[in-house]
Amino acid sequence: MRRSLLPLLLCLSFIGAWAQEFSIQTIPDSVFQRMQGHSWPEGCTVNRADLRYLRLSYVDAGKIEHVGEMVCNKAIAKDVLEIFRELYRQKYPIQRICLIDDYAADDERSMRANNTSCFCYRKVSGTTKLSKHATGMAVDINPLYNPYVRTGKNGRRIVEPATATKYVDRRRSFPYKIVKGDLLHRLFLQHGFKWGGSWRTKKDWQHFEK
Repeated sequence: MRRSLLPLLLCLSFIGAWAQEFSIQTIPDSVFQRMQGHSWPEGCTVNRADLRYLRLSYVDAGKIEHVGEMVCNKAIAKDVLEIFRELYRQKYPIQRICLIDDYAADDERSMRANNTSCFCYRKVSGTTKLSKHATGMAVDINPLYNPYVRTGKNGRRIVEPATATKYVDRRRSFPYKIVKGDLLHRLFLQHGFKWGGSWRTKKDWQHFEK
């Protein structure tokens, strides 16, 4: 089996022809093992007890139902569960929800796959500062279609993922686009999150954090 197919197959294993599922639990040993060396690298300072494992039903743009996995901080677990339950109820489209460990914690690979994720012990791109994802306090939604855009030290525009340049023009219409005032935006703000799409010096349309 080629390595490039593994993340997709792992995600497909949770595609559901079963009833909706929304659950929160402490990190199971089997999940924690998958995180080792990936979202949980050597030197990770976050306590396992401060994280929670969520299973979330969702619907993609083709109206196909799935059950995904997410690890987040216990402080936002209930909020995230309630948000995704309402997104599912109203059929708000999300393409994929897999642990970033299925992509070896490679954020670029995960974003290119349009994978929605949360916990990953890493630094903010282009800085030495720990990301909100490092403590499981930020969620990235449909990241390919809602990229992170900043200006580098040389004045050049940087788009992440690199394959998302055509989605920087927010005047265009395309699937999985997050728009200010839409259902997803409203739900996250109602639960006390801040949106990276409202930042002034850079834009992170995929990103919601507490």
